[in-house]
Amino acid sequence: MSETVRSEHLGALVVTMPASMLGQEIEVVAAHEPTGHQRPHVAVVDRPVAEGGRVPSLVFPKLPEGSYWLAPRDTDDVHLTVEVHGGEVTTAAWPCC
Repeated sequence: MSETVRSEHLGALVVTMPASMLGQEIEVVAAHEPTGHQRPHVAVVDRPVAEGGRVPSLVFPKLPEGSYWLAPRDTDDVHLTVEVHGGEVTTAAWPCC
């Protein structure tokens, strides 16, 4: 049975990425999900920023609040852990090296 998540319990995640990762896909995994669960993924793309220019980043626009791990697609190599809060945009930076 699927759960309905109320909009106030949804948040967004924006992660600044190294330019070397443009085009790569990153998966987000809820910390409480069982192994083998289908993982949402998005590509790293150059996005315009308010200050001008472009920044490599990834965006997960609707995530239920909670803890998440981020890993390159089809791996279990977790590079970043974040906490998403409902009604907020969480920002993070991918570890450089």
